[in-house]
Amino acid sequence: MSFNLKTKGVLIAVAASCFVAGAVVTGILDLTPYGAAESQPSADLEALRRIGQGFSQVVKEVSPAVVNVRVSKEVKVKHPPLGESPFDFFGESPFGKFFEWPEGEDFLQQGSGSGVIVSKDGYILTNNHVIAGADEITVVYGDGDRYDAEVVGTDPRTDLAVIKIDGKDLPAAKLGDSDKIEVGEWVLAVGNPFELQNTVTAGIISARGRSNVGLADYEDFIQTDAAINPGNSGGPLVNLDGEVVGINTAIATRTGGNMGIGFAIPINMAKQIMAQLIKTGKVTRGWLGVYIQPVTPELENQFKLKSTDGALVADVTGGGPAEKAGLKRGDVIVEYQREKIEDTNHLRNLVAATDVGAVADVKVIREGREKTLKVKIGELPEEEAVIGRQFGEGSERDVGFSVSNLTPSVRKQLGLPETQEGVVVRDVKKTSDAFQKGLREGDVVVEVNRARVSSVGDFNGVISRVGAGDEVLLLVITEGHTRYVTFEMEK
Repeated sequence: MSFNLKTKGVLIAVAASCFVAGAVVTGILDLTPYGAAESQPSADLEALRRIGQGFSQVVKEVSPAVVNVRVSKEVKVKHPPLGESPFDFFGESPFGKFFEWPEGEDFLQQGSGSGVIVSKDGYILTNNHVIAGADEITVVYGDGDRYDAEVVGTDPRTDLAVIKIDGKDLPAAKLGDSDKIEVGEWVLAVGNPFELQNTVTAGIISARGRSNVGLADYEDFIQTDAAINPGNSGGPLVNLDGEVVGINTAIATRTGGNMGIGFAIPINMAKQIMAQLIKTGKVTRGWLGVYIQPVTPELENQFKLKSTDGALVADVTGGGPAEKAGLKRGDVIVEYQREKIEDTNHLRNLVAATDVGAVADVKVIREGREKTLKVKIGELPEEEAVIGRQFGEGSERDVGFSVSNLTPSVRKQLGLPETQEGVVVRDVKKTSDAFQKGLREGDVVVEVNRARVSSVGDFNGVISRVGAGDEVLLLVITEGHTRYVTFEMEK
């Protein structure tokens, strides 16, 4: 089959306009014979022009508020090992393995990222990793003007920072509502990748609520396929209304460059953090005082739940808000302030955003029944990384590991009280289901299938009643805190 170029051109133009503008194909696609009058191509091109003009208008509104953030730090070298160079952060050293930096010499380490002006008096939102440890921070406008900046406050737990320059009537960006964004809608990323000032890339929202990425303690990332590269960090992700909906933070890559998976911090989270940093220079977070873990399908079955939604309370901090309100180990938190809990990360973010001293309604499932407790939220202690530590998924019958009695010396070694009962886990086979579910040598088993165990005899007695292939529920102590582990009995 052959097509003349004119007809083929019509097909391409129509397909492009339908994809971009979302037009309905039916009734639009008209394969006019070659040589006949054709009006459709001009209409299609006009539609594309309007879309391009829309992008251009957004860029004109946002670009003046996007700046290059340059940092420098003086580093004293203590004689790095042969083959390592202070220039390696640029990539492989041009001096190769024969390069040695003179011991005790100083050099100036420099870096670059992006930022967005959020107020007319010079407050700038960026990433913490862009400015962390910097001795000097310089903000560079697109026209080349430079301004010294000072750090207002940083929050490593979300990878956000606020810096400030002196100025009046500066071009501040409009901040949008990231809760309203939809997967599939157009967004633009603006920044300075590889120090190329005011580079703009377009894409869509690929996903929302990305967590467990491993970039920060509190994660709720927007995922986008708009090209993000080194140097984009701290720049804005904007919608077609010219509103900032996220702060570009990182990419998933195997090459060091864009591979279509970028992550941005939702602007609603950033606004909360920014307001506290500007007001007090630090971030205060709510604290529930529980240690939580995901509800796996195995735990769903053991606790007779209807889904894996929620967060399982593995332990409760003594004297903390949760204990005072009556929360117990084994409770499954399914709602917080009347919002259904999807997973542990969801709960963690909600509690962290709660004002200290506020009374929160916490709905739990306890032994198959729902119960609502009122918890007066405390302030997250400095030494706590999250509201509740999130554990991993995790005889002589073959259970995939062995156990031994707790002796006074073992209790002391593990930092346990003299009265602690249970058995200590030894020799976990890496091929066992118990290992895959997170059981490790040094864990202390205190319950098997809800039955307390204080000796190897107790442990073997409960295990002997478990059938091959059946699930076993353990309550174990790991590094001073309890958690639940389920595994399948060896067949």
